[in-house]
Amino acid sequence: MVGPHQDVSKAIEAFRQLLGFSDMLAYLVMMAQRLVELHRVLKSSGSLYLHCDPAASHYLKVLLDAVFDARNMVNEIVWKRTYAHGDAGGQGAQHFGRVHDTILFYAKQRGEAIFNPFYQPYDPDYIEKTFKYKDPDGRKWQSLPMDGPGGAAKGNPSFEVLGVTRYWRYSRETMNRLLEEGRIHQSKPGVVPREKGYLDESKGVLAQDLWTDIRKISSRAKERLGYPTQKPELLLDRVIKVSSNEDCVVLDPFCGCGTAIASAQRLGRTWIGIDITHLAISLIKHRLADTYGDSIEYTVVGEPTSLEGALALALDDRFQFQYWALGLVEARPHQEKKGADHGIDGRIYFIDEKNQKAKQVIISVKSGKPKVNEIRDLKGVLDREKAQIGVYITLNNPTNPMRKEAASSGFYESPGWNSRHPRIQILTIQEILDGKRIDMPPIKHVSQTFRKAKRATEPAPPQGEMFGTGHD
Repeated sequence: MVGPHQDVSKAIEAFRQLLGFSDMLAYLVMMAQRLVELHRVLKSSGSLYLHCDPAASHYLKVLLDAVFDARNMVNEIVWKRTYAHGDAGGQGAQHFGRVHDTILFYAKQRGEAIFNPFYQPYDPDYIEKTFKYKDPDGRKWQSLPMDGPGGAAKGNPSFEVLGVTRYWRYSRETMNRLLEEGRIHQSKPGVVPREKGYLDESKGVLAQDLWTDIRKISSRAKERLGYPTQKPELLLDRVIKVSSNEDCVVLDPFCGCGTAIASAQRLGRTWIGIDITHLAISLIKHRLADTYGDSIEYTVVGEPTSLEGALALALDDRFQFQYWALGLVEARPHQEKKGADHGIDGRIYFIDEKNQKAKQVIISVKSGKPKVNEIRDLKGVLDREKAQIGVYITLNNPTNPMRKEAASSGFYESPGWNSRHPRIQILTIQEILDGKRIDMPPIKHVSQTFRKAKRATEPAPPQGEMFGTGHD
């Protein structure tokens, strides 16, 4: 039996002979590095849940066996995330409908890991076949044995009940109480009495490794935030409740839009979330603010907090700099993929109170040397998009001709707030870090940029840290 490997090269060596396509090998090397570190930081009472689609689950399972030890594999959970797909078996289709994902569940140390079992409702057919008796008041029940298996050898008491002497699983006192409560039935005299097991008192069936009761987030779901890989909170609630208690720390190393964080916060766990994109971190900050307002305390590690940090991020990855800068002004990126942006890096949507048609602020983010023609280009984008306000965010100080060009664009007149706002605005990163914001109708009241997370009904306790990309 192969034990856990702390050396990444050993953890992936088995794949080198199996994989002839470099993309999968590169992916597994990346995952091996992360899984080794996750194994290292887990307590002996901790567990890991790895969500993947069926195309990669078999490779990841072998990798997890190498890192965690195959003996610590707990379950391969099949999550049926959707209903039937229309392409299955249709014209030209050569596959069955793909309706499930896989969740690989490993413990750091079997026998020590926290496991709080949960129960699922009985299948209707099972209820009909099993709970086939009814009391006069309509309560359904099933007939359960009361005799004690193993007899005297197992310490079961022997006495007479309703004319029948047997070794019973209950004491005489308990048996008398059940008789008084009418919870013992006897089909006819001389037959061994049996207990009534009521349906409304049953916990259900102990959960299995096939989860069919949680669907993916629909387009109309209130919790939907628009993030492409967002998981339902019910799924993360289940995982967190099963494998942690309230004094535990939940770590999500690929936290995306923060569903695991949201669930951990609501369930009273301390949490740590990690993501390498400033887009994800911005979404999580909005999610926590929408849900808990000012009642939650957390620290973001890795975001720039100074002009020097912003410059380092821009030099390292200008797209991440762009996402970070958009997050500072509460704007949503125009697109998540690299490529032509048509002069738009981000948008803020808002609604004036007296006019319910959505309006927008166009954001342009620049990390290079600012140029006056970029202001003219932004004016053209506003005209093309029929937008109300344009904002030019720059890492470097703008020139006087740029400010004059912006000032010549006039003002947006807000009919809802009876206010005037410069149509073209220039903001430097330093000004934003110092607290300056876009001059527009009050964003806290009229913003429609981000889908709102559901508001929490109770204040949030202090929590842990959310890690970014390493720029200070």
